[in-house]
Amino acid sequence: MTTHLLNAKQLGRRVRDSWLWRGLDLELTVGECGILTGPSGSGKSLLLRVLCGLDREDEGRVRFRGNPVDQYGLPSFRAKVMYVQQQPVLLPGTVEENLTFPINFQVHDGKARASARATELFSRLGKPHDFLAERASVLSGGEGQLVGFVRALLLDPDILLLDEPTAHLDLDTTRRVEEVVHEWVEGNERAVLWTSHDPAQVDRVRCGPLIRLGGGA
Repeated sequence: MTTHLLNAKQLGRRVRDSWLWRGLDLELTVGECGILTGPSGSGKSLLLRVLCGLDREDEGRVRFRGNPVDQYGLPSFRAKVMYVQQQPVLLPGTVEENLTFPINFQVHDGKARASARATELFSRLGKPHDFLAERASVLSGGEGQLVGFVRALLLDPDILLLDEPTAHLDLDTTRRVEEVVHEWVEGNERAVLWTSHDPAQVDRVRCGPLIRLGGGA
């Protein structure tokens, strides 16, 4: 039986006096990697933010596992449906401190610090064994993306909303991220919605719905 994780019906969002998108339907089921495409200004990032409750819709509704989002409470919902922005916010300190900081929030209470798992993930993404000790202030844009990506994986959400997660990465590292994402989804009660401008990447990673947004507002 198909398990529907995230369901959006007739979503609409205005920017000033114009509709950025309207009448938008979306459904993510277990094991899917959906793709969200569209030109710059079409509202891809905004749609991801609406889907995880960080922004509001002007029309329509979002349901998680068949229930209205407000049934879970926003902090709990955002821990289950997690948005990974293109340029993650990193705090002063080391990579490891950036990975462990979210565990201090009550919504993640009970989640263990996972340095061994983090080291394994970074190794698979081509980073050295001492990467956890690097200062966030010296990281490149691509390395910052990897930290945000791994941080989300360690928090173990049900759905990842990935906003151009490989935009600042070379092709080898991009392929590594794609492989990790597919393994994360396969055989688990999880799903991914991924934004990308790259048609070749869309063909490689898509195993779910394709949502195309129109022009900018």
